[in-house]
Amino acid sequence: MRKKIVEESVLFISIFKWLFLASCIGIIVGLSTTVFLKFLGLGIAGAARYPYYYLLLPVALFASALIVRVFAPDAEGHGTERIIEAVHRHSGRMKLAVVPVKLAATVITIAFGGSAGKEGPAAQIGAALSSGFSRLFRFGDRDRKKLVICGISAGFATVFGTPIAGALFGVEVLFVGSMLYDVLLPSFVAGIVGYQVSAALGVTYFQGIHCAIPAFSSYFFLKVCAAGLFFGLSALVFIEILGLFHRLSRRLTIRTPYKGLIGGIILLALSFLFSTRYLGLGIDTIEGALAGGPVPAASFVLKMVFTAVTLTFGGSGGIITPIFFVGSTAGHAFGSLMGFDTALFASIGMVALLAGAANTPISASIMAMELFGPEIAPYASVACIISYLMTGHRSVYPSQILALAKSSSLAVPTGSEMRDAGNIHLHLRRKTVSTGVLVWIEKLKKMLKRSR
Repeated sequence: MRKKIVEESVLFISIFKWLFLASCIGIIVGLSTTVFLKFLGLGIAGAARYPYYYLLLPVALFASALIVRVFAPDAEGHGTERIIEAVHRHSGRMKLAVVPVKLAATVITIAFGGSAGKEGPAAQIGAALSSGFSRLFRFGDRDRKKLVICGISAGFATVFGTPIAGALFGVEVLFVGSMLYDVLLPSFVAGIVGYQVSAALGVTYFQGIHCAIPAFSSYFFLKVCAAGLFFGLSALVFIEILGLFHRLSRRLTIRTPYKGLIGGIILLALSFLFSTRYLGLGIDTIEGALAGGPVPAASFVLKMVFTAVTLTFGGSGGIITPIFFVGSTAGHAFGSLMGFDTALFASIGMVALLAGAANTPISASIMAMELFGPEIAPYASVACIISYLMTGHRSVYPSQILALAKSSSLAVPTGSEMRDAGNIHLHLRRKTVSTGVLVWIEKLKKMLKRSR
């Protein structure tokens, strides 16, 4: 009896402790995200007053890269990746210098047309402040990691207005195939409190369009499954394009700010060739696709290229908003091609591409419910899971830890980062694959060797 009393007392104290600490983080991140979004809004509005503001893109990317390089190299990239890296490699230690640098670099990048998102910087700023909070009160490594994860959750929730999906995203994005259940409570509390704080301070959010969901039929279910395959392949292409431009950028033996000049010139050339709709956040195009309006069929591919150039050639910003753009326009294109409801498949595509590119099928499925209503949940969840499986052991976040292989037929090194898991030579577990399939694969290998 005494042991039970002690156990319950410890658990009660732990719950109270994390309710309080997570609420503190939620308030901090709610405030910081509000400040960031207000500055970003002012920057975008100020630049938009001039019709050819995007002509300054080379200068903007140069300035963004220079600020990051001089004042806080840890602020480089698209935000969330750096937080994952800090949690896994540095027990959540992050420098406070990241906060003003990331804010300034991101506002400069997006305001002048860089194709990037706002959630990564918001999460990175929130995580850096959470790390500073833990350092101020001298928390240990374990508690610091929890607080930084709360910062991710609250940052995601406050940017998109999806507190439940945001809370789960912060926990799910760290590992592929596993979740830290001991961080669920503080993540939920931080996400909900952060969202309430930012909403109270005047931040407005996208209100999802509730599409008409047809009655269940085997034909409609097959449509959704086919869409999941398409979105998974689209996510895979996006990951590979990001990797390609990252390698191209690394091969340039010049300093990063000068890469920003090159990246800006490339973006200008692409804008003149195609359209300026692929610059900046692209919220108008996302909303248009979700409403079923006219959207160019190649929009999702072009946005991939614009985003890859921006983020690998000196720009600063997040990756999730571009993923939403790619997903919604890919869904619209798929619906148009197959003669389906474009608005419905744009909505499913928006979350399914997130599931595949970021390896977060659970939070993406929850986001579908928060944005588009519970009726879409069964179909969006199926598409999210199929998309997640289709991308294989790859991610827009290479620092994610692979906790579980996506198929028992593949031998992959669990416990390693996704950048390592994706580069190794995967081999089949012979006991779990039929002999006929193995024979076919062996024949294919021989044909490839002969072709070389």
